[in-house]
Amino acid sequence: MSTERPGDRPAQHRTPNRQLASLISEAGFSHAGLARRVDQLGLEHGLDLRYDKTSVTRWLRGQQPRGTTPALIAEVFTRRLGRRLSAQDVGLDPCAPVYAGLEFAATSAEAVDIVSGLWRKDAGSHRELRKIAFTPAGLVVPSRDWLIGRPDERVARGAAVRLPAQARESERSPVRGAELGERSPGQRVTPGDVTALRSVAELFRSLDRAYGGGHARQALVRYLEHEAEPMLRGSYDEQLGRRLFAAAADLTRLAGWTAYDIAAHGLAQRYFVQALRLAQAAGDRAYGAYVLVTMSWQAVHLGHGREAVQLARVAQQGMGGAAPGPVRALPHAAEARGHAVLGDARSAATALARAEAALADAGDGDGVPPWARSFDAARLADDAGHCHRDLGQFRTAAEHLERALRLRGPGRTRDAVLTRVALATARVGLGQLDAACAVGAEAARAAAELRSARAQEAVRDFEYGLPSAARADFAARCGAAAR
Repeated sequence: MSTERPGDRPAQHRTPNRQLASLISEAGFSHAGLARRVDQLGLEHGLDLRYDKTSVTRWLRGQQPRGTTPALIAEVFTRRLGRRLSAQDVGLDPCAPVYAGLEFAATSAEAVDIVSGLWRKDAGSHRELRKIAFTPAGLVVPSRDWLIGRPDERVARGAAVRLPAQARESERSPVRGAELGERSPGQRVTPGDVTALRSVAELFRSLDRAYGGGHARQALVRYLEHEAEPMLRGSYDEQLGRRLFAAAADLTRLAGWTAYDIAAHGLAQRYFVQALRLAQAAGDRAYGAYVLVTMSWQAVHLGHGREAVQLARVAQQGMGGAAPGPVRALPHAAEARGHAVLGDARSAATALARAEAALADAGDGDGVPPWARSFDAARLADDAGHCHRDLGQFRTAAEHLERALRLRGPGRTRDAVLTRVALATARVGLGQLDAACAVGAEAARAAAELRSARAQEAVRDFEYGLPSAARADFAARCGAAAR
């Protein structure tokens, strides 16, 4: 948990904060009560805050709280008063984007505002956004709200949802159009636009798998900013709007995935939360579950086994029982990885068995969404191998990992690197140092060609874990491979 020291930014000319005073009165808070609620909300997001009634008095006198606190104060009032309030609404300066992006928006329009702000900041020069730490406590609220929430009743917007007579009138009178509820609809979105979003997602997905998340990540973020955002703020009917939100969710999750691959974990977490919210706007429970599985994978990578299990179970519960076999298998396999991190062999075995049973129920593949088709026998073998590796069951791990390498198709260079590193680690556990160094060197050579912090860190961790004599052999093999 990070600690954020309460304090105030100095100001030469302080003006009493009448907006904050009015909201405190409306909410019925005491000064101590507001401070306590801000501290409690901070804990939800991994922050150790220690505000008191004196802090609130200073804010009312015009002093500005540091860091993320303005956004937290706004969220306290949002929850109390039942309407969305920003830091500016509370009379405070907007904070650095540490908290921003973890919100699970109340409406689809607000979701567009939040995620587009994230895209713009990431595409710009906001380097601090990429330095934000991963917050385990920030996983609780979004996953809960997704599980108990319902798809937005209405996502259509702009001219596409007006009556023809109203549309004609608004074309003659922009003021009249605004009175009808149109919100600067911009471009009219077409089915071809949504198809283009899907095609672009597949292009970036293939680049990520073959060359690593750092290869084209910024191009993806700029595409979201310059192409996806105008569409989301454009004009579309209900059916097309759902498809548009689904495509935007997929691209946003992919942006998070590429951030995860370059070790920008806090940024990735925020992308995943927003992808989850966009999936809810699309009414796509299965894809929302997939986003939660992705969040579970990240938690496993960072060693948060308990959170990984919880996310996977929420995904299982929220997707329902009618999903195709590979879709149902994904969260069971993710749950197994979480149990393995926790050292719970029995629970991991049970979850793997459920994943295997669900995958066997895939049938002829009809109805399986494109994003789930990559979860096949090779991927399940890989997950099983990693589970057994983490549990210290090295012989079984090696068998599964070798099977994964045999079954995996082309184009997944990074996955192959991670599988080989896990296999090399299992070989070390079995005392087979020559074989371990050979497999590890092969992984190292492939990782050097990738822009993937995950792959390169995996190779370094393997090297550091070798006995000193074997480390020299590994370095020699890597040098020979480089020549």
